Amino acid sequence: MDFALSEEHQMLKDLVRRFVEEELMPLEPRVLKREAGGEPLGLTAEELAPLHAKCRDLGLWALDVPAELGGAELGTLARIVVVEELSRTVVPFVFPPDSPNLHMLLRAVNAEQREKYLMPYARGETICAIAISEPGAGSDPAAMSTRADRDGDNWIINGRKIWISRVAEANFTIVMALTDPVKRAHGGITAFLVDRGTPGMVVGQPSSILGGYRTYEVIFEDCRLPAAQVLGQVGQGFGPMQVRLTVRRLEIAGWSIGLAQRALEMMIEYAKQRVTFGQPLAERQAVQWWIADAATRIHAARLMMREAAWRAERGEDIRTEASMTKVYANEIASEIIDHALQTHGAMGLAKEMPLQMMYQLVRAHRIFEGPSEIHRWVVARKLLGLRK
Repeated sequence: MDFALSEEHQMLKDLVRRFVEEELMPLEPRVLKREAGGEPLGLTAEELAPLHAKCRDLGLWALDVPAELGGAELGTLARIVVVEELSRTVVPFVFPPDSPNLHMLLRAVNAEQREKYLMPYARGETICAIAISEPGAGSDPAAMSTRADRDGDNWIINGRKIWISRVAEANFTIVMALTDPVKRAHGGITAFLVDRGTPGMVVGQPSSILGGYRTYEVIFEDCRLPAAQVLGQVGQGFGPMQVRLTVRRLEIAGWSIGLAQRALEMMIEYAKQRVTFGQPLAERQAVQWWIADAATRIHAARLMMREAAWRAERGEDIRTEASMTKVYANEIASEIIDHALQTHGAMGLAKEMPLQMMYQLVRAHRIFEGPSEIHRWVVARKLLGLRK
């Protein structure tokens, strides 16, 4: 394995970094001010439009979409390089389309769904949400209780989903439902494509959570779908969903590393400026060790992430590596940002500063796509030979 980025990947990294510094960083104070006033951490339609236009001009669009669908067909390593650079700011922005749902669709769509759902999504023309989590089954999708029952040529969905992002604005939602309560994860979970406005799908009021996120509860009450809305094969939804989760888990590692790198840079800059008791903070051994440890751990996490990406591009199953990398990168980022906050003192707590939001984001990421405890359990079970 060559640890150096190729010339193409380095050019992409530099291009995304310039985009972040020139286009996204200037928006950060405005975004933080709105969030401090009770609004979600996000960009308005007026702010997104010129950013999307700029992305198209720079070729930062459909980066991991297959060439046959009009994309750049970049691999996993390129994707995590992009994610790490984008996450150096708390301004929430991705180059369309969002990768996890894209890869689930690529894995499972049929010819008709390819035209109706995948191609517009790959072009960045539509928004897709996914509904997995339920009360009592958040970390264990196999325990879901939302049912889909066959009724002739139709399926009828009943149940409740929670913590669902983007569903209020999504053109369609991938809904995971139980179709065989005996088989469950081993042939009893099916994915469905549900269009916005489908009768029987009720989107509740938004809930504000840590990190400036807003999520929704979705209720399904006799939501009737034709058989054509089954994504993939009946009972075989768990596999494509795991593909989607693995993609996001590696992205979360990239988000964590990018945020940790930004925190390290802020800590270094402030430590050289701030004088206490006649000495710069940079002269304090505690601060020096925080900086040294941060640089070391970021380096280790970055190598872990790139090795996982290398394995993915070789066609290997990286579920274990994605779990390990997500846990390690997320937890070292939490510590590094905490030390950066401590270095800045009260200033680090100010809503006008990004550090407090960075702290919130990495804390939320410890729960997203499976909490750290579940990932440790999964890794341990594999090593102990307990996982089927």
